[in-house]
Amino acid sequence: MHAFAQLLDSLIYTRSRTAKLRLIGDYLKNTPDPDRGWAMAAMTGDLDIPGVKPAVIRALIEERVDPVLYRMSRDYVGDSAETVALLWPTPETPMAAEALSVGAVVERLLTLPRGQAPAALAQMLDQLNAEERFALLKMATGALRVGVSARLAKQALADAFAIDVDAVEEVWHGIDPPYESLFAWAEGRGAQPTPANVPVFRPFMLAHPLEDLRVDLSDYAAEWKWDGIRVQIVHVAGETRLYSRTGDDVTRAFPDVASAFAEAGAVDGELLVKGEAQGIALGAALGGKGDEEGGGAASFNALQQRLGRKVVSAKMLEEAPAFVRLYDILLDGEEDLRALPWHERRGRLEDFASRLNPERFDVSALIEAEDFTALEGIRAGARDAAIEGVMLKRRDSPYVTGRRVGLWYKWKRDPLTADCVMMYAQRGNGRRSSFYSDYTFGCWTEDGELLPVGKAYSGITDEELKQLDKFVRNNTLNRFGPVREVEKTLVLEVAFDSIHESKRHKSGVAMRFPRIARIRTDKPAAEADTLAGLRRLVT
Repeated sequence: MHAFAQLLDSLIYTRSRTAKLRLIGDYLKNTPDPDRGWAMAAMTGDLDIPGVKPAVIRALIEERVDPVLYRMSRDYVGDSAETVALLWPTPETPMAAEALSVGAVVERLLTLPRGQAPAALAQMLDQLNAEERFALLKMATGALRVGVSARLAKQALADAFAIDVDAVEEVWHGIDPPYESLFAWAEGRGAQPTPANVPVFRPFMLAHPLEDLRVDLSDYAAEWKWDGIRVQIVHVAGETRLYSRTGDDVTRAFPDVASAFAEAGAVDGELLVKGEAQGIALGAALGGKGDEEGGGAASFNALQQRLGRKVVSAKMLEEAPAFVRLYDILLDGEEDLRALPWHERRGRLEDFASRLNPERFDVSALIEAEDFTALEGIRAGARDAAIEGVMLKRRDSPYVTGRRVGLWYKWKRDPLTADCVMMYAQRGNGRRSSFYSDYTFGCWTEDGELLPVGKAYSGITDEELKQLDKFVRNNTLNRFGPVREVEKTLVLEVAFDSIHESKRHKSGVAMRFPRIARIRTDKPAAEADTLAGLRRLVT
């Protein structure tokens, strides 16, 4: 546990991607099985210990430390694991020294009945120092937050053992932690694992932002970028799985889609929820085609009701039926099509889709435009609830992992903006835990009441963060645990992708991807936007 604790501590204070890769790689090369495998599972988000949840940890510390002291300390520190690690008392009777390994800790917590896990966790915390307690709690709750993505951890493994990261990705979901067969291959002690007969995840092809570039439409095809979640659907040996862009298995949340996909192969598409087509401009942009070729998708807000659910009720399946708008094809049966140029894959995709249930699958329509100038006009005129922008794909591009310059571009629609008044603020996490960096903002009703319409923490520079933090501290009216209510005098220009009706919010609306565009110190709060004005933007 000591080596893993040192790794996490080093990663927290390291910003360089190259340095993080080296730190993780050194740990993996110098740590035996199964410790390094469980550490990889923790770093990639694949470790789940059912008996250890935040509520369990909170109950344990509040049995040993004054609850008010703990909550005030948690508010100040901004991280539960760090707070508990520092406050955990030394036992009156010191326990016999025993070096706890990562593997021993994980395997014990995983095999114990759920009711016995809290006592076992407390016993382990009694044996460790503060740094090791922090590592144990982070690992056990699956919330490391040390600036390491799953892809970065896999890249570090590949770099450390000089193997192909794409080969690692292709078999990752077919191997269970602690990945001993993977490390055996990496060290030359075993054969390379293969995805045969297992519906494994394959890395997505991604796009670069278009920014100020103009392209020739004789070289690039244009299609709509739909506002759902990108998924990969794989059917092998009678089994179907749905994967998110990060490789998470979301099959159980969308059984209606999984059960309808019984054609051997792998496809890439956008997971959406059915709804009435919205926006006359969209229909015009698609050349007057019907819903079956372009519309029919509800807003992301409708899809969000189904995300993250382990069990989906029959009522939800009926009220929010999911479907997938297909973008590309990776495998047709056992044939790998990724090396083919896009225009050939497109033909294969259309043929493959014709064999699927049309209630659950369709192909994303191409945008017909004479030239780039005409495409600009089409993009500007289409603001549908389910459209996020336009994709531009080089017609001769293979399907390759990650972002490759010049192959695919994403051209998101211009954001909407609104002038809102800051109402509440809360400390952030990680390196922002000392600053009030999460802001709730609102707009005026006809009666002059300010109602919250969103919350944002991104879009500001470090200097702007300091400016806003100072405002919060100097203008606090009330405190509600970690939240501060502030004087309603500061206007923030908020950018957002779209806005939707919402029964969960008092204002009745919810913003999609809100972020702070700028601080409007020049504008009086009374002149901020109204809720009625926001409602006119609802899609």
